[in-house]
Amino acid sequence: MKVPKRIASSVINALKGGVVPRTGLGYIAVGRTAEINALLHDVDITEQGGAFFRFIVGRYGSGKSFLLQTMRSHVMDRGFVTADADLSPERRLMGSKGQGLATYRELIRNLSVRTKPDGGAISLVLERWLTGVRNEVIESGTAPSDEHFNEAVERRIHLKINDLRDMVHGFDFAKALDTYHKAYTDGDEEKQGCVIRWLRGEYATRTDAKRDLGVDTIITDDNWYDYIKILTAFFVSAGYKGFVIMIDELVNIMKIPHSVTRQYNYEKILMMYNDVLQGKASHLGIIMGGTPQCIEDTRRGVFSYEALRSRLERGRFATDETHDLLAPIIKLQPLTYEELTVLTEKLADIHGQLYDYTPRITLDDRIAFIKAEFGRVGAEQNMTPREMIRDFIELLNMAMQNPQKSIMELMGCEELSKPVLSPHEAMAALPHITAKDGLDFTEDPNEAGITLPEGFEDFEL
Repeated sequence: MKVPKRIASSVINALKGGVVPRTGLGYIAVGRTAEINALLHDVDITEQGGAFFRFIVGRYGSGKSFLLQTMRSHVMDRGFVTADADLSPERRLMGSKGQGLATYRELIRNLSVRTKPDGGAISLVLERWLTGVRNEVIESGTAPSDEHFNEAVERRIHLKINDLRDMVHGFDFAKALDTYHKAYTDGDEEKQGCVIRWLRGEYATRTDAKRDLGVDTIITDDNWYDYIKILTAFFVSAGYKGFVIMIDELVNIMKIPHSVTRQYNYEKILMMYNDVLQGKASHLGIIMGGTPQCIEDTRRGVFSYEALRSRLERGRFATDETHDLLAPIIKLQPLTYEELTVLTEKLADIHGQLYDYTPRITLDDRIAFIKAEFGRVGAEQNMTPREMIRDFIELLNMAMQNPQKSIMELMGCEELSKPVLSPHEAMAALPHITAKDGLDFTEDPNEAGITLPEGFEDFEL
């Protein structure tokens, strides 16, 4: 498969650095079919007006972020608006110093659609919505040259945003949209910028927002989720299928030192979870990613909040072998050896296209590499795709830069290619050592004065 060099460079450099690339995931995606199909079923329901809330759980480097970014690409292609954010000490779901608002701002900064997949799509969505309204007015028989055209557009806008007014904080949101339309019609870019700033949660005081836009509220730590629901309804009215947000690194909530602050954050998760599953949200999907510890730890993790533990804990019939992919928590299983072999083939092909050479690594080399990676003590339980991918890209780099050495030599596994002799074959290789020579077969051959052939220096009689 031909891969553009820009995307190939992004994929290889990101993976070598241990992070997930935001583009080109389709070229390297392997496995996770069952998990993706389960999530896409949720997306189908959301497209019809439903909502879903899922947790993706796996160890560091197991592929959580990769799965989230893969789903992000899938839902954008389906006509959804997406947004993603990683939690950190500065970004939480709730906080006393604006950490919840910081998460909202990160989501809006990363707002993406199919025609603008790299984030910052809020302006594009607003313009698409206005263009759609104007086209509806034109189709109804009012031409742009008509002196009453702008009035007709304004009436149409009021009809479309009327439903938004019934939502919490919807009246101010509708007023901001009306202001944006008037500024768009008048060519007032400064006023349009003020509306976008307000939608991004960048107004610090209600006084400033009232002065610039005539609205009485601003987006804060306490109400940012309400605005997520309003934006979802707005995106649907703009012609999109819905809104899917992805929040990764839940472990940063577990790391909060103050138990009260942790509980506030878990309460926020509970509120969002109940809101989605009780049908109070429509066309909205929420996916959160975290490690098993940050979910299952009953002292500091999500399960330390009893109301969440009772909702999310696995039932008594599910096991690691027969897990339920329709449950709120999806636990990532390790990739199989076959999937890893396919992944290494894809990476070798992309690496060759990036650096304009034909990879000389063979299927046997790739199998030997996987055996070497998992042959280390504890690797079966602790090896992750992230570590294996980094090692493989390093091997590809060395193979390209050292063409005089074989792949086995570069891996330090050249002895694997040597034939292994059985004990009888080993004895046959030493015909001059026999029992009739009167030797004690417990002696060290070197001390007995026997010169052994090359390769048998450590042979014990």
